Amino acid sequence: MFEKSSPLPHETIGVAVIYDESGHILIDRRPKKNIHGSLWEFPGGKFEPNETVEDCIRREILEEIDIEIEVGEHLITLDYTYAHYKVTLIVHHCRHLRGKPKPIGCEEIRWVTLDTINNFPFLKANDKIIKVLQNKQ
Repeated sequence: MFEKSSPLPHETIGVAVIYDESGHILIDRRPKKNIHGSLWEFPGGKFEPNETVEDCIRREILEEIDIEIEVGEHLITLDYTYAHYKVTLIVHHCRHLRGKPKPIGCEEIRWVTLDTINNFPFLKANDKIIKVLQNKQ
């Protein structure tokens, strides 16, 4: 007899594609101790109760990277299923306003170009974001 499996946990994440004044994009490397540790991603995080997407992205970037950003237009919303959980990524273009990025909630941060971004091993859910960005070049 088969047991009915419980649904996978699901998280909705606000994600920032942050550009600097020269058009470089900020990426961060996940802490080694975390699930998917040492892989790269676009920064962002989980929503708090009654938070808008824009507020979530601004708060997470300030908490994890210590910079102020302007949240711009919506780029893409996508769903991805990993082995043990699902994510919905709500991705926005953002602009770096103030502060020097610091790796507070991550191992490392880098400013990269779309020409070099494929040199970094990303979480699979980020692959579609990268493709969309490269197609808009």
